[in-house]
Amino acid sequence: MTSRNWMKKRRFGIRGRLKKMMKCIFSGEQVRVDEMIDSSESLATRDYSASGYSSRTGEAEPKVDKSNIEEAESSLRESGYLNYEEARALLGRLEYQKGNIEGALHVFEGIDIAAVTPKMRVSISRRGDYNRRHSQSDAAPIMSMHAVTLLFEAIFLKAKSLEHLGRFDEAAQSCKIILDTVESALPDGLPASFKTDFKIQEILNKVVELVPELLKLAGDFQEAILLYRRALLYHWNLEVETAAKIQKEFAIFLLYSGVEASPPNLRSQIDSSFGPRNNIEEAVLLLLILLRKCALGMIKWDSSIMDHLTFALSVSSGLKALAHQVEELIPGILERNERYCVLSLCYHGEGEDMVALNLLRNVFRNREHPDCILEMMLASKICGKNEVCIEEGIGYACKALRESHGRCSQKASISNCLLGTLLSAKSRLVSSDSERTLEQSKALSALEASERMMKERDPFVVHQLCLENAEQRKLDIALYYAKQLLKLEAGASVNGYILLARILSSQKRFVDAETVINAALDQTGKWDQGELLRTKAKLQVAQDQLNNAIETYSQLLAVLQVQTKSAGVGNKYSKDRGQRYKSLELDTWNDLANVYTSLSQWRDAEVCLSKSEAISPFSASRWHSTGLLYQAKGLHQDALKSFREALNVEPNHVPSLISTACILRQLGSGSLPVIRSLLTDALRLDRTNPSAWFNLGLVYKSDPGVSALEVAECFEAAALLEETTPVEPFR
Repeated sequence: MTSRNWMKKRRFGIRGRLKKMMKCIFSGEQVRVDEMIDSSESLATRDYSASGYSSRTGEAEPKVDKSNIEEAESSLRESGYLNYEEARALLGRLEYQKGNIEGALHVFEGIDIAAVTPKMRVSISRRGDYNRRHSQSDAAPIMSMHAVTLLFEAIFLKAKSLEHLGRFDEAAQSCKIILDTVESALPDGLPASFKTDFKIQEILNKVVELVPELLKLAGDFQEAILLYRRALLYHWNLEVETAAKIQKEFAIFLLYSGVEASPPNLRSQIDSSFGPRNNIEEAVLLLLILLRKCALGMIKWDSSIMDHLTFALSVSSGLKALAHQVEELIPGILERNERYCVLSLCYHGEGEDMVALNLLRNVFRNREHPDCILEMMLASKICGKNEVCIEEGIGYACKALRESHGRCSQKASISNCLLGTLLSAKSRLVSSDSERTLEQSKALSALEASERMMKERDPFVVHQLCLENAEQRKLDIALYYAKQLLKLEAGASVNGYILLARILSSQKRFVDAETVINAALDQTGKWDQGELLRTKAKLQVAQDQLNNAIETYSQLLAVLQVQTKSAGVGNKYSKDRGQRYKSLELDTWNDLANVYTSLSQWRDAEVCLSKSEAISPFSASRWHSTGLLYQAKGLHQDALKSFREALNVEPNHVPSLISTACILRQLGSGSLPVIRSLLTDALRLDRTNPSAWFNLGLVYKSDPGVSALEVAECFEAAALLEETTPVEPFR
């Protein structure tokens, strides 16, 4: 007999013996292959027939995968026998491949996992220990790696069956048996040699990826987080694509699940290395790793990675870091104009508006992409913050309005709103009364057009309309829009309450304004009450309730002290918030000093000013309050010196310009042209300041070259503005 015929005969002989393994499975004993008898009925059929189920449907039995036969042959060659668990694992896989999920699960549940787990652990441990020599006298026989693979696959398919039946928690627990077995056998991770065992490595890849998903489906989110970290921190020899997929899914879960994960406990972490402290930081770290893999060509480019990273860094005020990541992307990933637009948004969010504007100008120079409405809208918004760029911004807003006309009413509405805001800013810069009135009229028309074009009312548009009408002293209309704004925001915005209170105060309805502020305080948390309390104190000062104002300011300072300590460091959001608290505390000490000055309590006023100086030695408002204190004491020269120091710090500080002019006029040490220049500068900066108009009237009155009509106009303007001046500026 030739060797080929002998091998062929042996193979068919082994395949025939496979049909005899049912006696072994049915009896639960380990039987030699030579002792097996024929069995024409499958285990799943027998067990399920006894339970009232059957895997047979009267139709031809599906063809069995030859790979199953070959694996069984391999087991038989290695050991000469196939024990109960291994045979049941093989048969369960056959039933699973046929689509008989319940039958397969029934077979898998017959495997005594607790009994075979120690053997699998020992086999894996010895497989991973290449330096250890095994003597011929080893006691218990070691399970072959093929048998381990077969049982691992059975456990995995059992989990898949449970998942198919909606029993997610049981499926996860089944998979965790594999993970626990491998980790306990190889605490330091899988050696590289395990990659040669392709089948077992493939199963581990699938199990590590599946377990967190099962736990999420089961609703056990904290355990899912632990399993995600376990999958990424333990050395599983995962394929690059599998590891990347797990990292991406974990990052998405951290960002959008709403489940707050506790920081990971990295025992092997180096002291100086970075450790994520919250969901956002951990997600950003994962996404940056994925981005690096894309850059190195380890995985294919996935645009959603950049989308998720953009969201994560945006909500965590990491826009500068996002800009660096965009700049480092290899060419071709992002289209040129898209790159410029994203970078401009990042730098705008970081407050570097001129850098953002220059990037947008690069977009506008590219004639291949004329349709850039959103970029022009962003550019016009940035220009509105810089007096030098107002005209340029108006041009961008007009062009965006023309491009969006008839195409998108929403974009046209926002373009009109931006145009109105820019025209309003321009009206505050012009010196001619007629030109200012014209620009104000255009601004109001653009804002009203914006409101008409909105499908639904936009709080930003309503807010701008409210401000513009208030500044033009159309207070009844402004009051209407302020109330509409509160309704739109459902009382969620502190600024809406403050604006309403300021409008009411300009109508001299101080009691109503204070009622609004009290209602806002009742609905607002302690952390957001700073500006509300300051407005309340100013309302009390306007009503000559100075003692009540002192009490309110004291309450505000107590809140600010706690806020400043809890602001934290290292995070941009915390730094910005801490800066706002610092600025508000500075203004509060100065306001309180002015109240004590009006009560002639010099010592208390000096204490407040010393507190203010400790916060910011170079503050125009502090120098102005110091000057008011000296002026109240009758020390006019010291007061003048303080006012001049304020102007050295901030040349456009309107209160100091007016106070300097008043002192010079009282002392008679300044020429009328100088005093008039100071007051006209103040009016150029703040056209609605009644004190500037009144003092300019006094200067004109003492100047024989000025007509009585001009003097009367100044006093009339001062009287009219005094009747409609709010306790704080509208903007």
